[in-house]
Amino acid sequence: MRLASALSAIAFAAVAMPAMAQSPNPSLTVQGIGEVRAAPDLAVIATGVTTQAETAREALDLNSAAMEELIAVLTEAGIAERDIQTSNFSVNPLYTYSDQPDAEGYRQPPRIAGYEVANSVTITVRDLDLLGGVLDQAVTVGANTIGGISFSLDDSTAALEAARRQAVQDAIAKAETYADAAGVELGAITSIREGQDAAPPRPMVRAEAYAMDAASSVPIQGGELTYSVTTTITWALEAAE
Repeated sequence: MRLASALSAIAFAAVAMPAMAQSPNPSLTVQGIGEVRAAPDLAVIATGVTTQAETAREALDLNSAAMEELIAVLTEAGIAERDIQTSNFSVNPLYTYSDQPDAEGYRQPPRIAGYEVANSVTITVRDLDLLGGVLDQAVTVGANTIGGISFSLDDSTAALEAARRQAVQDAIAKAETYADAAGVELGAITSIREGQDAAPPRPMVRAEAYAMDAASSVPIQGGELTYSVTTTITWALEAAE
């Protein structure tokens, strides 16, 4: 038993010692995170009109008239034509179902009772002070579907650049702490990598709402967006003097 234990210890040492020798150039890799919050300066709204009638022609005529009025109101509110884009258009039959069997006792097939036409547009609002009024006027003239509102920055370059700088500073601070605790010194940076994707902006609610001109405007809060970037940096390590 003692001989076997001794042989096992020698075998372990033979495996472990070369593994330590395989790192002639020690390094330290640290990940830094940077986050920057910014108030949005534009909003994207999905809205439209859904109409129903006995015939497809009637439903389409009703829908077209309502959409023309909606687009006219949006244009008058200050929305540029380039910021109004059709995103969906559909014509679908409306069915009625009966639980009553036919004369032979079979379940009756569904019947077409009418038609539904849906027309949706995506609107980009570049002046957030207009947002509440735009929503209010859109509903007033017949918009009966609103798919949601998303906020963003027209140009996120500055926010992402600031987040990258913060991520690098965070990584440097962590690396200095690790090096000091381990009794080594940071050498040259050998690698800097950014995460596969910068995190998409995350909405964060702010305390105040955007001021709206019209008293009847829909109350809207733009909140803040958080842009996050992750950076991984590798340093060569040197022995402390």
